[in-house]
Amino acid sequence: MGDILSAENIIKQYAGHRALDDVSLSVPEGSIYGLLGPNGAGKTTLLRIINRITAPDSGTLKFDERPMTADDVCRIGYLPEERGLYKKMKVGEQALYLARLKGLDKTEARTQLEMWFRKFNIMGWWDRKVDELSKGMAQKVQFIVTVIHRPRLLIFDEPFSGFDPINAQLLRDEILNLRDEGATVIFSTHNMASVEEICDHITLINKSRNILTGPVDEIRRSWGTGSYRVDFAGDPVQLAGAVDGLCSSEPAAPEASADADRLNSLVLTPLTRDIRVRELVGRINETVEIHGFREMIPSMNDIFIRAVEASDDPTEK
Repeated sequence: MGDILSAENIIKQYAGHRALDDVSLSVPEGSIYGLLGPNGAGKTTLLRIINRITAPDSGTLKFDERPMTADDVCRIGYLPEERGLYKKMKVGEQALYLARLKGLDKTEARTQLEMWFRKFNIMGWWDRKVDELSKGMAQKVQFIVTVIHRPRLLIFDEPFSGFDPINAQLLRDEILNLRDEGATVIFSTHNMASVEEICDHITLINKSRNILTGPVDEIRRSWGTGSYRVDFAGDPVQLAGAVDGLCSSEPAAPEASADADRLNSLVLTPLTRDIRVRELVGRINETVEIHGFREMIPSMNDIFIRAVEASDDPTEK
């Protein structure tokens, strides 16, 4: 499969402010794509351009590897960060109205909406007014009307904002289900745990520019230090001596576990790139009783902070 969406060299200028500065990205079909960045970085501007709410000053957009047209908007479902429902309308009445706008006939819209309302446990609010809904329930309604027409591309701007952990998990599960059924998903979020959990690819924007792009697993490994954490029963001094010449060693941060009180932990950093992990593990195993050994791969939260700080530092450019 190719790219369902690509943006090439997008520039958007407002009075006194360049919101996007030569931003490019490619979204593979069938993927979940994270659009990340600090507040004000330009993420929402890019999403608005993709949805043709506003136009770029220069650059091109492609949908299905051809120039994007106004007709492609009907193949996109967009849930903006700024939620908006008509507060005095009844919930079901408004959902039906919005579903009809997406091209569903009345019978199909009613059937699909009732299915989704039951799934999200809000069927009892069908005849209540929107202004009686909590923020979380209103977000559920807007999520439903965003996906109701089964668009090929779904775009969510901060979809987990305001949800408790149970409902956030419900939403994550539904996003994964939609992906498995053939949809492609772009979502903008500050929740890096969600990025690690469900994203295949990411683009990180800072100060209107794309500073990091790629598959999540590749990015995490490329930002790693090559260090390993070893949890063991035995003498840390003896272990440090056993790996001397292969690795530097330092105490590891404690982690919550049933064995934490009786185990020691060290971070081992190879002195050269060509070290053989099998040789390292062999030396450890001859000295102490190994309970855990793993490569220390940075979290997306750590990478986000390091990448943004590096792009902000003029000495790094």
